[in-house]
Amino acid sequence: MRCRRCGEKAVLKMPRHNTAVCGNCLNDYVIEQVKRAVKDQKMFERGGRVLVAVSGGKDSLTLWDILMRLEYETAGLHIQQGIGDYSEQSYKKTVAFAESRGAELIVHSLREEEGAGVLELAKLTDRSPCSACGVMKRYNFNRIAHDRHFDVLATGHNLDDEASRLLGNILRWQEDYLAKQSPTLPATREKLVKKVKPLYRLAEREITAYAVVNKIDYVIEECPMSVGSKMLVNKEVLNRLEADAPGTKQAFYFGFLERQKGADLSHEDEKIQSCTRCGQPTTARVCAYCRILEKVKAAT
Repeated sequence: MRCRRCGEKAVLKMPRHNTAVCGNCLNDYVIEQVKRAVKDQKMFERGGRVLVAVSGGKDSLTLWDILMRLEYETAGLHIQQGIGDYSEQSYKKTVAFAESRGAELIVHSLREEEGAGVLELAKLTDRSPCSACGVMKRYNFNRIAHDRHFDVLATGHNLDDEASRLLGNILRWQEDYLAKQSPTLPATREKLVKKVKPLYRLAEREITAYAVVNKIDYVIEECPMSVGSKMLVNKEVLNRLEADAPGTKQAFYFGFLERQKGADLSHEDEKIQSCTRCGQPTTARVCAYCRILEKVKAAT
């Protein structure tokens, strides 16, 4: 199999584009897609400070690598979740990546800062591990980005992630979530940092190939808490559709974004207020993070 662009040996076949690419052309393609995402969605500009949420997986490390190649001012933020060996390996991969590039890395340990890891937090609050983890990460992503004066928080969500999430939201007609499913969520309130997803134009296979070609050492294993999650089930459904009709995921998600243009989301902004305890943005009088901490303190 040869690269359709330059004729060199191809490393990846891309059915949704009816092409195949070599390593160099793959890099050009991936970087160009990120540049296009940043420009089209007005994610951030030169001179702005970008905080990249890095888990140690291929997506977030690839995103950080690309933004550094494009010479944006970045720093990484890693949340230590306290999920045994998985979290330890994730931490080591993230630290090694940052050190190899002389990049700034901020580490937040749930066990040290909140007093318990994800599994303990889930048990103490009668939440699923994924729910407890989501609350902790979203809160600390926003708080740390705000407190350290970053202009934007970037996450490594890709096309597969967004298409899967969209499918789940539509199946349950979760309109509040649909209204917020965009590659760019603006900072509409004080202490609410702008959030962006620069990899939304790229499929998971393309990102994996980029990481391999560029020798990015990442955690291969999925989080052990994600086994049986609805997100993975939705991904499998979409993978089957994609195999039969290449481009299905792109048409599904991009079509949604096109129809979402010009939507009035002001009613969503009205729901946001300041938590009466910590002052961070929330849709309730007391945010979910503070409610979890209250239960942790009561149990200890």
